[in-house]
Amino acid sequence: MPIKKTLSALVLTALMSLAAHADPLSYARYDQVRTSDLYLDLKADFGRKTLGGYAELTLNWIDKSARTLVLDTNELSIAKVQVLNPNGHWTPASFMLDKLDVQKGRALRIALAFQPQKVRVYYRTAPSAAALQWMSPAQTMSGKRPFMFSQSQDINARSWAPVQDTPAVRFTYSARIDAPAGLRVLMSADNDPAATGDGGWKFKMAQPIPSYLLAIAIGEIEVRKLGPRSAVYAEPARIEAAASELADTEKMISAAESLYGPYRWERYDMIVLPPSFPYGGMENPRLTFLTPTMIAGDRSLVDLIAHELAHSWSGNLVTNASWKHMWLNEGFTTYVTTRIVEKIYGPEIAEMNLQVEQEEALVSLLTVPASKQALSTRGPDTDPSTYADGGLIYPKGAWFLRTIEQRAGREVFDPFLRGWFDQHAFQSATTEEFVDYLKKNLLDAHPEYMPQAELEEWLYGAGIPATAARAASPRLAALDAQRAAWLKGELPTADLGGKDWIALEWMHFLNDIEGKASAAQMRELDQTFGLGKSGNNEIAYRFYLGSVKAGYNVREPLNKFLMSVGRQKFVVPLYSALLKNPADKDWARAVYAKAREHYHPVTQASVDKQFKNNR
Repeated sequence: MPIKKTLSALVLTALMSLAAHADPLSYARYDQVRTSDLYLDLKADFGRKTLGGYAELTLNWIDKSARTLVLDTNELSIAKVQVLNPNGHWTPASFMLDKLDVQKGRALRIALAFQPQKVRVYYRTAPSAAALQWMSPAQTMSGKRPFMFSQSQDINARSWAPVQDTPAVRFTYSARIDAPAGLRVLMSADNDPAATGDGGWKFKMAQPIPSYLLAIAIGEIEVRKLGPRSAVYAEPARIEAAASELADTEKMISAAESLYGPYRWERYDMIVLPPSFPYGGMENPRLTFLTPTMIAGDRSLVDLIAHELAHSWSGNLVTNASWKHMWLNEGFTTYVTTRIVEKIYGPEIAEMNLQVEQEEALVSLLTVPASKQALSTRGPDTDPSTYADGGLIYPKGAWFLRTIEQRAGREVFDPFLRGWFDQHAFQSATTEEFVDYLKKNLLDAHPEYMPQAELEEWLYGAGIPATAARAASPRLAALDAQRAAWLKGELPTADLGGKDWIALEWMHFLNDIEGKASAAQMRELDQTFGLGKSGNNEIAYRFYLGSVKAGYNVREPLNKFLMSVGRQKFVVPLYSALLKNPADKDWARAVYAKAREHYHPVTQASVDKQFKNNR
């Protein structure tokens, strides 16, 4: 009897451990078997808007009694499944697809008589695949060739490949992609600038990655070399502007290496995608995906590049084990971004950037429920609806790390953080694992750097702890005084120093006039500084948002903006503001009816939700 109790306790402990690390957004039983390598052999069909072919998975069996392989899929049409027998022949395997779950898709369950080393799944994607946007020639800059690109994060890789779609599983991959003549194929792998595509476009990613970093782009694309290990790809009409904007890339790589150790991905290439790309950037290793909205003509928005580069250490090198722990990716990366910016552009610019970041975080607390203001949640990962807000974790996580850095000093904190990256390289980690590392390597010897109660408040509490020191830029303080006097009517618009402000100063100025400035003041700003025609999309977005809320008519430039830019950060708040104004609601519906087809499916879903909630 005592022995049975002991065994039961061991089993229970094992099950609890599995539950604590299991990813509720994946069907995969990666406690039983893990993908170690993926090979894709696919053909892009722009007429049908599909990818078709097969995926070959190399498997590492952990549970020797397991006889089922479970993969994540979403809208994939599965033709057949084959397994590699010990005699080297491929033979059919039985499979079934579970009932559709709207969020997670369908589990593909493959029944096996033994534990094969390799499995092949023959399939075709759906035209509506959540990860893929298929663009007609008319939606591209040249108007001559179609374009397609992917966005796999968070769980959309399963819509274009049958995989264990969880950041807990990392694998190497290779691919051969057939595409129409005249189109270049790029992937988050080794892209050869001299490749022609004869015999298919071939790729290899030697470093293990999680599925959300699986990426592909196909289109009329040119390349420009930036440095010995960096290049940029873009549509022909955008390539020169992109190369000019990203000229400091090699400096950024060197700056990051000086802080956190060698860059371990060999090359850092980038592709500037069409404007419908839904995010500012996506850190796909060896090929960062970028929005063209970061091209301002003066390199004023290159902190976005610093952020995506920083992911080469935090996120790509050390990855959150599930999306519950996403702050380990984004909070760390946001902190590292500021350090890179400081190294390249100096402490004054870094301090301004940090203050704007922190102020926007504090403003977001007004709309983010307190229950979602923590960096992480305690206990098992079972309920994704309880996870922290996906936007707040960026600045709050960075603020947390900066707090420890300020107390420990950089001579202590920098080696500590580099040690985290070195010791967990190419691994997936949890919040609990970071806390354990933090205590063993810093806090056990120096508890004064952060008492336990404060540590828990940062990780699991709402808001920003009162102990957090705020960044304070003298230049932004002087700007605050000008803004206050201008809002009161004491300082004429013409006397604002806006002609000499950099982008960060304009962003700071515009962030705090929503609902405070009158329509007349917004008109004067526009007439004096030409904000409605700004080539800096961060400035233009904030000006349009403030104008809509003030009642200043900016429909003509705003219509052009909404028709040409698909970045969620911009279009979702703008449509939301328009829908809340009865005078603008019908106009917003008319614009969206025309603009929707130009947006990526991810953006469409977000804006559709705004219209549904504001009928």
